[in-house]
Amino acid sequence: MSLKVAIIGRPNVGKSTLFNRLVGKKLALVDDQPGVTRDRRYGKARLGDMSFDIIDTAGLEEAFDNSVEGMMRQQSEKAFEECDVALFLIDARAGLTPLDNHFADWLRKREKPVYVIANKHEGRDQDPGLYEAYGLGLGDVAPISAEHGLGIELLYDMLEPHWKEWKDRERIARQHAREAAQEALDEARADSLADEDFDDEDGFADDEGEVFPSYEIEFSEDDEDEDGELIVEGARDNSKIQLAIVGRPNAGKSTLLNQLLGEERVMTGPQAGLTRDSIAVDWSYEGRPIRLVDTAGMRRKKKIDDRVEKLSVADTLRVIRYAQVVVLMIDATNTLDKQDLTIARMVLEEGRALIIAVNKWDAIIDKKGVMQELRDKLDTSFAQAKGIPVLTFSALTGRGTDRLMPTVLDIHDIWSRRIPTSQLNRWLEATTERHLPPVISGRRIRLRYMTQAKSRPPSFFINCSKAAELPESYTRYLINGLREDFDMPGVPIRIYLRSSDNPYANKKKKR
Repeated sequence: MSLKVAIIGRPNVGKSTLFNRLVGKKLALVDDQPGVTRDRRYGKARLGDMSFDIIDTAGLEEAFDNSVEGMMRQQSEKAFEECDVALFLIDARAGLTPLDNHFADWLRKREKPVYVIANKHEGRDQDPGLYEAYGLGLGDVAPISAEHGLGIELLYDMLEPHWKEWKDRERIARQHAREAAQEALDEARADSLADEDFDDEDGFADDEGEVFPSYEIEFSEDDEDEDGELIVEGARDNSKIQLAIVGRPNAGKSTLLNQLLGEERVMTGPQAGLTRDSIAVDWSYEGRPIRLVDTAGMRRKKKIDDRVEKLSVADTLRVIRYAQVVVLMIDATNTLDKQDLTIARMVLEEGRALIIAVNKWDAIIDKKGVMQELRDKLDTSFAQAKGIPVLTFSALTGRGTDRLMPTVLDIHDIWSRRIPTSQLNRWLEATTERHLPPVISGRRIRLRYMTQAKSRPPSFFINCSKAAELPESYTRYLINGLREDFDMPGVPIRIYLRSSDNPYANKKKKR
């Protein structure tokens, strides 16, 4: 846990610009058009020696219904409820507005520290708006320019007392946790010493009662990789999985994220294009850390004419590049169209593991026919990644969504798999004997040696003669053989060919 600071205010006062400034990255979309931010976004901020969690929020609106503005207000209120400190931004250029006064009254009734920040203050011309802010009755006002980085040091003075208080609470909590752990350890040792009835049938017991096995585990050479490291069959990498949910607008991406989290984390509704920012949420599934990323819908390029939508699509492309597993959401009622195939091809070209998720499956009557049509399109369109997992469910009701995360873990393991060099070369020898490489200029191409260059995605180097002349069809034959013999369905596999230099190529013949 960390100190949480929320940035709140009416639309278009520079909340996302300040968020990006404190995070040090352009994570939130920024545009002159008001209302770009709709869901709350979290980031790790750093200010001097202080580090804390920062929350970017949607613009506060006077809307209490189920409209987009009403849902934006709910998202901002949730951010305010969970934060420790709030920064209330106003526009120093425009001065105070009735909406600023209204929400200042609302903030005064809450028992939470709030600081007024007069943003867009680049000079004396904005002083009238700054002086007006003192009339809100929320204490001192810090004049800053989030875009140019002016006055940011004033935020340090405001937040430092709260940060030090949080540090003190954390130190005390850690001390109590250490003391509780030591007490539990002392009790366990006392119980162990008091128990003198040791079972030594399968081993021997030492003086403190700990039983040691009376056998040793032996490993053969096949249990080690080419670097001599132990290969544990079936072991699963416990690092955080970057999981992105992508697709066309209104395919149910945000609904799926809310269903997985079990809460209304992002806005959902029948309107297409509600999500604009890519919202990342840290989560865990059966103890495995997951970073879930909800993205904006991607339409065909020729249909995009709005500047904010272009920024949203660019943000989604960035998420795909940094993802490990990508879930492509498809609307079952609209089948698999050209744009879905374009997105899937983009994911595979980036080398990411792909899962096809067919949403709204409960609305389909001819389920067998629709599934067969989908399979046929995938098999013909993506020969380079045969066996892509296809799941059907209803994100709204949750029926069938329980199969998604086990599939994510399985395909992530395949995508991360490493194969020992000895196994690869035995396989290469058998494969080339089964189907010989072609003859070029009277000499057969020889595939001498193979090794895995990297995983994620599985990539292999093959040393061969005349690498540039090996037909692409033979490379596809090798990829399909790898996929089948080493059980790697549904992930892109890459093979790089290289030729050894001839040491006598540049030497002149002796007369």
